[in-house]
Amino acid sequence: MTIKIDLTFSYTADEPADVLLQFEAADIPEQDIVSCETTFAANDHCARVPAQDNIGERIWIRSEGRFDITYSAEVMVQRLLTDLAPLHRIEPHDLPGETVKYLFDSRYCQSDRLQSFVNDEFGELSGGEHIVAMHDWVAAHFSYVPGASTAATTAVDSFVERRGICRDYAHVMVALARASAIPARFVSCFAPGVTPPDFHAVAEVFLQDRTTPGGGAWYLVDATGMAHAEDIVKIGVGRDAADVSFMTSFGPTRFLEKSVEVKQVD
Repeated sequence: MTIKIDLTFSYTADEPADVLLQFEAADIPEQDIVSCETTFAANDHCARVPAQDNIGERIWIRSEGRFDITYSAEVMVQRLLTDLAPLHRIEPHDLPGETVKYLFDSRYCQSDRLQSFVNDEFGELSGGEHIVAMHDWVAAHFSYVPGASTAATTAVDSFVERRGICRDYAHVMVALARASAIPARFVSCFAPGVTPPDFHAVAEVFLQDRTTPGGGAWYLVDATGMAHAEDIVKIGVGRDAADVSFMTSFGPTRFLEKSVEVKQVD
């Protein structure tokens, strides 16, 4: 499946500021970058650095005044699809070292505060069945309400309020999975069908890989129901939204505008 992405956004800085950007589709085996073009005005400094887990790249910009970014791409998604329910959990002591950090609490995902709920609600389940049940619970009990949360809203806040946007749904799914000793990470992405059109966020969990004895793999989970694994284009991954913000400013800046269009072209 080929996904076409068109993105523009702008910000301004009254004095020289360092800004870290992550908005391009990641060049990884499960998605082939057919074409891409990123354009922006001249600036004092521009450098590309690897993003978290080497999924995608970040761009350091140092600039002053108005800064406009335009990005367009076509990406062929070639992800293998799997039914999660039959997959086993990998016991913590058997996990690959690089996944262990995704068991721990993070800034927005306080999994320790949800352990009692997870044990009471899903205690008889394990592995993929556990993840499917948690996905279904969030989908049934939460309302998608733009403007209901802020940049400070955590998974526990969303759990109490039972409403939010994709960022909040992903944080809750990540926290619930970690409370079950299943590694989970936050994924920033593009996907057609997201309403309103914007960057999207989903969770990703680490479970058994049935093609590799004793191995594991990452699987996408979107409790909002707006995106599906076969049409999600990954931008980056992290412990939570703080790791994969499309724009992080280290200096005074003002965000001006943004336009995102994502559609399937075949």
